Amino acid sequence: MHIDTGQLQESLERLKLAPREATLVEMLERIITAVDALFDYDGAGVMFVDDKDELHHVGSTNEMGRNLEEAQLATGEGPCIDTYVQDQIITSADVHRDPRWPALAAHLSGRVVAVAGAPIRLGSGPIGTLNVYRSQAQEWDDSDIAALRAYTELASGLLMTAISARDHSVLAEQLQYALTYRVIIERAVGFMMAAQGLDAVTAFTLLRKQARDSRRRVADIATELLNDPTTPKLPVEEDR
Repeated sequence: MHIDTGQLQESLERLKLAPREATLVEMLERIITAVDALFDYDGAGVMFVDDKDELHHVGSTNEMGRNLEEAQLATGEGPCIDTYVQDQIITSADVHRDPRWPALAAHLSGRVVAVAGAPIRLGSGPIGTLNVYRSQAQEWDDSDIAALRAYTELASGLLMTAISARDHSVLAEQLQYALTYRVIIERAVGFMMAAQGLDAVTAFTLLRKQARDSRRRVADIATELLNDPTTPKLPVEEDR
């Protein structure tokens, strides 16, 4: 087992005892630092959705986290996007050789190789991801998965507390948006999967592309689609 369960519990308890008057960003920085220290890998980071339902870098232990974000935004694919869309832990021993994301390697630093992501959930679904990565190929065992899940559950509780305390930061507003519109977007993704025979990631990517092309929010496109099922199918790119 890579992660010692005793050390994991001690780390979680320390985070629970941290001052609650901290801002959302400060809370997340504490969690990222704790995760990085426990896993002893090459970095950790957090990504959250914005009002366009796109994942964006919020904080990381080094620049590798930002590179991972930028590469996935450039290609529209990657482990963190799949983690968010599928609402489940996604791992890859080597993202450069992983057939699930063929376009990613060309945009990704050679220092980001093994990646594991876990969804951070609020309300009915995910609003972001907690990610760890290292510069060499690495298989992820059950203790890694258990630790990631434990940290994301703690992060969800801390974030909900901060939102309930009426944190007025930009990040808090983005999280509130995600809470409000996540169900609508999920329903639209499900509709497209059934109507066009798509998987969840492809359906979500098409919704997001339509939103970008029309300079509208993903939630607006999803609402329009659900309100008028006769709307023409969103075009699937030929290379997907």
